[in-house]
Amino acid sequence: MRPLTPSLYDALRTRRQHGHKALAVLLDPDNLDETSLLHLLRLSEVHPVDYFFVGGSLVLSEHQAALIALIKAHSNVPVLLFPSHSMHLDGPADGVLLLSLISGRNPDFLIGQHVVAAPRLRASGLQLLPTGYMLVDSGRQTTASYMSGTTPLPHNKPGIAACTAMAGEQLGLKLMYLDGGSGAQNPVSAAMIRAVREAVEAPIIVGGGLNTGEKVYAALAAGADVVVVGNHIETHPEFLGEVAGVVASFNEVAHPQPLGKVLE
Repeated sequence: MRPLTPSLYDALRTRRQHGHKALAVLLDPDNLDETSLLHLLRLSEVHPVDYFFVGGSLVLSEHQAALIALIKAHSNVPVLLFPSHSMHLDGPADGVLLLSLISGRNPDFLIGQHVVAAPRLRASGLQLLPTGYMLVDSGRQTTASYMSGTTPLPHNKPGIAACTAMAGEQLGLKLMYLDGGSGAQNPVSAAMIRAVREAVEAPIIVGGGLNTGEKVYAALAAGADVVVVGNHIETHPEFLGEVAGVVASFNEVAHPQPLGKVLE
């Protein structure tokens, strides 16, 4: 039996209510070895990270559980699984982003994989965060869109994204995740993030193509509650310092109240 831990969803909702932004680093087990992960963990001690997301659209390697154990041994940062398949649920993580691909029409990723995973999830003790996952066209086909067999939302149709997120929230999904996909050529537009922000109360996660401090700031300013960096961090680990600084400066300017007070 896992020890009781504070609700990850409640913490995200509290951040959202107080306007405090968060940084998540997405770690793909296929692209990391122990040396590179330890280097990132050392950097995260200097440049604070709020969440580690672990997973990917394929996950060919067998060492996801070992990588998660390594994170837990060297860091107190919450670890959330970012699964694309019911088989990607291993490892001593804290919770799981239970993704329903609401931007697509492939029933396997709307509910099919969830049915297969349900007994394992119930037995796992993982905190479940039901998430409306929306792939957004980023200028090139990504692994996520190819593997899911779905067409991303048009990048210049914020109204479609807003209605999709609204429907997801009405169905009971707790988080919304706008994603350009791994290696996105362009990030999700500020106009789309803003439209979704106006349509739902749920915390919004935004990832894909956030490879400069300016793009990260634009996503936060448009209404993202959590920004996710991954692909660029793998090749340029020093970017973690820049993006962590952007999130910290945004919070300091917009909301000077210490985060510890907010989460009490």
